[in-house]
Amino acid sequence: MKNARFAVAAALVAVCLSGPANAALDQGAKAPEIATKGALAGKVFSFDLQKALKKGPVVLYFFPKAFTKGCTLEANAFAEAMDDFEAAGAQVVGLSADDLPTLQKFSTEECRDAFPVARASAATIRNYDVSFSPQGADTGLSDRTSYVIAPDGRIVMAYSDLDWRQHVSRSLAKVRALSGTK
Repeated sequence: MKNARFAVAAALVAVCLSGPANAALDQGAKAPEIATKGALAGKVFSFDLQKALKKGPVVLYFFPKAFTKGCTLEANAFAEAMDDFEAAGAQVVGLSADDLPTLQKFSTEECRDAFPVARASAATIRNYDVSFSPQGADTGLSDRTSYVIAPDGRIVMAYSDLDWRQHVSRSLAKVRALSGTK
């Protein structure tokens, strides 16, 4: 009986991790405040979501761990699309629980100096409900979730999937729809 329950639980976890999941924060919800330190082109900077939103929409993409395969490929893809995000008037910020020195190196090597990455505190991970908790175990890491936040501070898109491949295209499509660009 125990083995059957374990097999069912393991299958559920595999299904949840293999495809898109629902981000916990719903479209239309007010984005929680974020004020943190990060890195752009290897240099430390301060990020404040409320200040950033005064300039236009913001894409916040949470990633589990710098320099892992999926996170590196996702950062490269966002870097390649930065001209398109900028043309649509959006800022992109990657967030993870990594320490600042790691993010400084990652911002240069994998983000290619094109956009900033910042620290996601435990509170930020909790507030955005992006905790990576396979089989219920708290890892202290975030899952892979992208949010597009409109200038009024409302979430207009939330997409969670451990597969990095759709995060950039979905975020860019939503930003373009917001700005009316193609």
